[in-house]
Amino acid sequence: MDYRNFIDEQIQKLKETVKDKVAINALSGGVDSSVVTVLGHRALGEKLKTIFVDNALMRENEPRNVVKTFDKMGITVDLIDARDQFLSALKGLTDPEEKRQAITDTFYAKVFSRLVKESNATFLLHGTILTDIEETLAGIKRQHNILDQLGIDTQKSYGYKVIEPLKTLRKDDVREVAKLLDMPEEIRNRIPFPGPALATRIVGEVTPERLETVSTATNIVEDELGDSGAFQYMAVLLNDKATGIRDNNREFGQIIVLRCIESTDARDATATQLPWDKLNKICEKITNIKGINRCLYDLTPKPPATIEYI
Repeated sequence: MDYRNFIDEQIQKLKETVKDKVAINALSGGVDSSVVTVLGHRALGEKLKTIFVDNALMRENEPRNVVKTFDKMGITVDLIDARDQFLSALKGLTDPEEKRQAITDTFYAKVFSRLVKESNATFLLHGTILTDIEETLAGIKRQHNILDQLGIDTQKSYGYKVIEPLKTLRKDDVREVAKLLDMPEEIRNRIPFPGPALATRIVGEVTPERLETVSTATNIVEDELGDSGAFQYMAVLLNDKATGIRDNNREFGQIIVLRCIESTDARDATATQLPWDKLNKICEKITNIKGINRCLYDLTPKPPATIEYI
């Protein structure tokens, strides 16, 4: 693929589509939404309003760190606090699809629809890539950013039209585009992170307490595996519990699963053969988290497993 030509074509299409109207996009900090943000601002300038919705489900300090990174690139990002709305919508839900649907509904129908009206935007720029579309249409899992492909009339339902500049690309293609756009390496080579964020890494109900646990485990995993060269790595909090020993007392504790995989575009994946010493070190740190007494390593490839758990 001629990535330079792709960039020029998408910038021109954005100009021709939006014209003198206003567009809006939601930045997550991942490479897909980041590339769309840069393409959009190069094409539309101040006619594109970029927001970051803090849904309480992100990594520790993620919202402010992303805003600062884009500020250095000369792109203003408005940080929107919607933590209470998302946690309220997820309360009591344990079914994976119900959780994903609650996040989608809260984002588009409640939080985002208000922001669109306030900005007078008539277009939404989405970071949808080809893998998102394929997995949703195949029924593997519902991606939060798939709307048009499911027959959802966004103009009728939400008041704006969706534009998807990256929908013909896969993850490795997006990284090449990011490189040509001179985006910082910390964004270009960032490991994939799901739109529903840590909610996809909590099996069962999402609560502030469980979010704190998986966030702490995520920090450990990303610190330890940041130089591994793996495609993606994560910590997952299971809904099961196991008997353990803490301070010479019996403990019925929670279980964290470590997942680290090799892939190029997320269509298939295999488990990384991590050194035994590294696995032991991560296990020791994770089982020092309050309430966690088991750490497991997931060896399952994709397929039959998906990369994420929810």
